[in-house]
Amino acid sequence: MSAIDLSIICLYCLALPGIAYALSGRQDSVSAYLGGRHDLPWWVICLSLVATETSTLTIISIPGMAYGSGMVFVGLAVGYVIGRALVAWLFLPHYFSGHVGSVYQYLGQRFGAGMERTVSLTFLVMRVLAEGIRLFAGMLPVAAILSALHWVVPQWGIMLVIVGLTLLYTMAGGLRAVVWSDALQLAVYAAGALACVALLYHQATDQQIYMLRHSSRFHLFHRSTLYFLDPYTPCAAMIGGAIMSMASHGTDQLLVQRVLAARTLGDARKALVGSGIMVGCLFALLSLVGMLLWARNDERPLSALGLSTSDALFPDFIVHDLPPGLAGLLSATMGSLSATLNAMASATLLDFAAPCRVAARYLRVSLLVFARLVTVLWAVVLVVAALVFANSHGPAVVFGLSVASCSYGAMLGAFVLALFSTRIRGREVLPAFLITLGVVCGAMLFWRPHGHAIAFTWLVPLGVIVMSLCTLLARRFAPGG
Repeated sequence: MSAIDLSIICLYCLALPGIAYALSGRQDSVSAYLGGRHDLPWWVICLSLVATETSTLTIISIPGMAYGSGMVFVGLAVGYVIGRALVAWLFLPHYFSGHVGSVYQYLGQRFGAGMERTVSLTFLVMRVLAEGIRLFAGMLPVAAILSALHWVVPQWGIMLVIVGLTLLYTMAGGLRAVVWSDALQLAVYAAGALACVALLYHQATDQQIYMLRHSSRFHLFHRSTLYFLDPYTPCAAMIGGAIMSMASHGTDQLLVQRVLAARTLGDARKALVGSGIMVGCLFALLSLVGMLLWARNDERPLSALGLSTSDALFPDFIVHDLPPGLAGLLSATMGSLSATLNAMASATLLDFAAPCRVAARYLRVSLLVFARLVTVLWAVVLVVAALVFANSHGPAVVFGLSVASCSYGAMLGAFVLALFSTRIRGREVLPAFLITLGVVCGAMLFWRPHGHAIAFTWLVPLGVIVMSLCTLLARRFAPGG
């Protein structure tokens, strides 16, 4: 690791805000700041979706997962494509015809403001937890480079720099800057991952390549009888993965926000389905990195390499084995933090419109200025959350998916009822939603059949089932039901 890498990180982090701002254009209203004027090209939205849902967390974690389990994340992507196709043809027409800025406004139109705000608050809490993990994971490569150069910088200091630079273009350029910066970052780390695969393949011996080709690591699924405990069996990956993708891309403001920024419904569908295919390709590329590292290390376990977690594998390779320049480029990406900040500000202002207008008047600022202040507030909260997760163990990507899945089931259940049932009322859905959140969180934390936690891919289907049952019971026993 050299000073060249540190220079590239600095140049990248300084150049990206300027490029994103230049591409975003002027932000002269809250609508433009949060909605991007609804005229973005579908291919840019597609790239932004992939960058948002993968980010540094995926780049760090998947090679380490593939080191031990092979291509199983590619199998999960099969379910992702199925789920996105269902969202594109079943959900998006309703969202576009409803002319909503926040996806939770659709729930407000159907079930009332109480339901809209409850689900939006759930989204905000879930995003703080999930993005706190992502921010911490994104800090790891930079911390490794600084440590190799014998620079002692506290973790909170690195996070503040990353968040501060991200805030610059997020606040200046709004959603358009977020989308363009996401697309640029995806191109950077996809090219970096491809370069890693080429380098490792070139360095591998014929014996190591032979060993890898004849291993079981190219299987897309696990052959396991623990159907509900292993997220990588065929049923868990394709059925659970499809339902989880329906929840994330059909109910999560972080992802739906940029789909709604497309010019037409057709463009939105192309962006959504195309992102699923691209995610599968990126998963395959990152998995190849981990598998080639496994072959290069002659099947040695991570503990024999002096690594305490699988998430440490790729940062260690970046710091010690990549040529100068490439290591810095792979370490420079700022992940999906900008997208998260904009989506959280969007949900706050659109779903809690009345309180936000009162606060803006009290502060004597315009709504656009208030939106930027809200963005800063959420940035501070995310830094605090990331520091809380600094001592966590296990693959960060799995933990992040588990946190998101706890709320996704209840959210997907609420949207399915809103979209496809005309009899259900808000007073029946709201208590069912709250009960479902408690049940799924309890299942994730405390249910341990055979000593294992339930697989994150089954948490969303569990939530949908519980939500449906609770709503039916509420309707059955409610007055006048």
